[in-house]
Amino acid sequence: MSNITVAVIGPEGYAEDLGKKGTSSDITFYNLKKGEHTVTLIEPVRYPERLSSLFFAISMAHRAILVVDEISAAFGECVLMLDCAGIREGMLVLRNYITPEQVAPLIRGTVVEHYKQIPDERARMRENIIEEAAGLKGWPESTGKGAVPVDHAFPVKGIGVVVLGQVARGTISRHDTLRVLPTQKTALVRSIQKHDDDAPSAVAGDRVGLSLKGIEVDDLDRGYVLSAHEEITSSTTISGRASLVRFWPSPLKEEMVLHVGHWMQFLPARVVFVDNSGDWKRPLLTLRTEKELVFFPGDRIMLHYLDGGKLRVAGTLDLE
Repeated sequence: MSNITVAVIGPEGYAEDLGKKGTSSDITFYNLKKGEHTVTLIEPVRYPERLSSLFFAISMAHRAILVVDEISAAFGECVLMLDCAGIREGMLVLRNYITPEQVAPLIRGTVVEHYKQIPDERARMRENIIEEAAGLKGWPESTGKGAVPVDHAFPVKGIGVVVLGQVARGTISRHDTLRVLPTQKTALVRSIQKHDDDAPSAVAGDRVGLSLKGIEVDDLDRGYVLSAHEEITSSTTISGRASLVRFWPSPLKEEMVLHVGHWMQFLPARVVFVDNSGDWKRPLLTLRTEKELVFFPGDRIMLHYLDGGKLRVAGTLDLE
């Protein structure tokens, strides 16, 4: 079984004709299955009001469907976030008589430039994305101990605590004992489901429901990460080299409050040190978050500035 996760960025409910509706909050999941191959579609239903909604949808995605009804600041923001996230494969749907020539200068030099421009035919889209899932040979990050960022957690009568998430890397198996970061707690995996089917294990890219033992729902929150990997860590102080988007207007300054995004985490972070010598669009940064950020050394996180008006996507930070 292989799974592809697709961020569907367009009018709310656009994915209703692509898959069966599942969990819904500030992001809505739709599921598509053909034989042993599955597709998870995610819509950011609270965007553009909440930038975090867009980030969560894109942070889990391997592909994107970008539907353009108008050329606006929101369209530009979506292009920048897809580019920062490195979502290199996708479909571009132009509607309302928007032409390729109109969007070409706005996507030039970004990952979206290479998306397939397709007509607004959702039956054809379904076939295309399920064919991609069928042709998937597996993700390169599927070896070693796994990590599962939590996006939803709830009690189920007769089963216990269930968390939903996507395996970010590695493999998890039934009966694994996992740390619940950033807490000091642990939990035992009682069972694993993938698209409502029981499974003995799950690998990077799989959308999973995990039944857990030894933990309560009140001990969990969105953004927590389940993992037994020795290298995963958490901290309120993070440092690294940033890369700001090409439209960013001025150097970052100490005491600015950004929001860092990683997996299912979207946290306020204050700039406590910045070295803008050389190219100010590639500064050395140290940030301090209000809550602990969970990450692997060397991970890339995204930087956002919610007071940026029409430009809220700031860039990326490669962690030390």
